[in-house]
Amino acid sequence: MKKNALLLLFSFLLLMSCKKSAEGGNALLEQYFENNILNRNFIVSLATDNSTNLTPNYNGYIFVLLKTDFYHGPLKATKNNIVYEGTWSSNDDYSKLTIKLPATPSEFGFLTRDWRFTSKSLPVLKLAPWYTRDPQVLNMTRQ
Repeated sequence: MKKNALLLLFSFLLLMSCKKSAEGGNALLEQYFENNILNRNFIVSLATDNSTNLTPNYNGYIFVLLKTDFYHGPLKATKNNIVYEGTWSSNDDYSKLTIKLPATPSEFGFLTRDWRFTSKSLPVLKLAPWYTRDPQVLNMTRQ
């Protein structure tokens, strides 16, 4: 009986420490995301769809992910003092970034989708489509 109680107590303590470690991991990810990505200016430094280079379509645009909370918020795209409003969201491990922008201008159609991060080595965020291996690439560079 004592062995079982001791084993149960040990298992409980182990589970609690794992939970705290996972929560701490989220806090670190949230802090990194807030300090390095949210409310920062980004430009599209590379956009390709198959072998077509779409990068020139985004010349002059500045993109900013604004914070509602750590996992979603408004997105602003600005060019020539014209502001286009959209939204962004992410999953809890920041492996996915969903971008939603208006249909006009038409170049936003390529950006509006679920993306997966392939690299977060700042100053460049490298993304690819979330659910497909289509040869599409989006690199956004922090200014």
